[in-house]
Formats: sequence, C-alpha cells, structure tokens
Amino acid sequence: MADEAADEGFKPLTHEEAQKIRASNPAVSAWTVLAGQVVVGLLVAAVAWVVTGQPRMGWSAAYGALAVVIPAALFARGLSRQKAVADGNAALLGFFVWELVKIALTVAMLFAAPRLVSDLSWLALLAGFVVTMKVYWVAMWLRLAPAKSLKNI
Repeated sequence: MADEAADEGFKPLTHEEAQKIRASNPAVSAWTVLAGQVVVGLLVAAVAWVVTGQPRMGWSAAYGALAVVIPAALFARGLSRQKAVADGNAALLGFFVWELVKIALTVAMLFAAPRLVSDLSWLALLAGFVVTMKVYWVAMWLRLAPAKSLKNI
C-alpha cells in the first residue's frame, strides 16, 4: 500500500508544512461573510428604492436580504458554539441541525413576508434575497483568488 502511494507521488505533509499552508490560507470568518451580506443587502434595498422611486421596493428588497441574514446569523452563532465539541459525529450532527434551523427560519420568513411588508413586491424581495445569498460565492471567490500554490511548499 505504501508503494502505491509512492508511485502516485503522494507525500504526507510534515507538521511545519501543514502550518505553512494554514498560515498562507487563513480561514474566512462566518461573521465576515455575514457583515458582507448585511452591506450588500442594504445596497440592494437602496438601489431598488432609488431606481424605482418606490419605498415599497426598497422595503421588499430589504426584507429579502433579511430572510438571508437573520438565519445566517443564527447559523453562525450556533456553529461558533460547536467549536468546543471534540467528537466529530456530534459536530457533524450539530452542523446539520443548525442548517435545518436556518432553512426552516428562511422558509418561515418568506411565508410571513406578505403579512409583515405592506404592499410587498415579490420581485424586489427575490432580488434582495438572491443577491444577498450570492455573497457566499463572492466570499469563496475572494478567498480562493490569492491562494498560493501548494507546489511551492
């Protein structure tokens, strides 16, 4: 089995090499992504309001952004408390439970939207929701952009 790994060019990292990789690729905090979502949500709401000249469009877009931000904040808070869990299975279960809570809260907020936002515009709400949700992808892209090649280690 060791011969197969050597034939394929696999070489386990030393402790120092692993530390060097971690130092050159720091983790992005969930709170940083959440702050980005808040900023983007506010921008989308402001643009919707200014472009259409209708406050209801801004409020609808803002509510769409909130339907992303509030569940994501709850998810981040729940996961931050999971760091102390030593058992991998318990940590994985905690992740799935908080993800389920996040999805359920998002769906509940979307169902409550017509009752909470007067003269709701579903198109503006959807725009705020989708654009704010895409911050995850932007954060991942920004995170991967400066990543250094592992071949130089």
